[in-house]
Amino acid sequence: MESFWENIIVVTAARYSVFVLCTLVFLAIFELVTSYKNWEEIKKGNFAVAMATGGKLFGLATIFRYSIEHNDSLFQSIGWGVFGFVLLLFGYLIFEFLTPTIKVDEEIGKGNTAVGFISMMISIGLAFVIGASIV
Repeated sequence: MESFWENIIVVTAARYSVFVLCTLVFLAIFELVTSYKNWEEIKKGNFAVAMATGGKLFGLATIFRYSIEHNDSLFQSIGWGVFGFVLLLFGYLIFEFLTPTIKVDEEIGKGNTAVGFISMMISIGLAFVIGASIV
């Protein structure tokens, strides 16, 4: 049975499944934090929300990529992925706090693509920094 869990196909499927599950949970948490409804806005064609959400997705994938690369254990990968998500969420909240003249959530919800783009790039940039720090 031990060789079953060491099979690269089984390991890949397990990591893939965990990543998908974690992504769904993390996106639900982001949905709670933002003032707009991500998927409703995307369905309406709000490109700013699509960019911000896409940045978060790319950020999560990048964090998990580094987490998987640097950890043999699935549980270690999950742990670093969760920690990376918390840092990414914290970064998003800091972005809102550090721009007192712009209500980031409100602007993205209204479809301001410039703010959506900056939000996307912050998520991507933070993900690379977070990922590089994962050991």
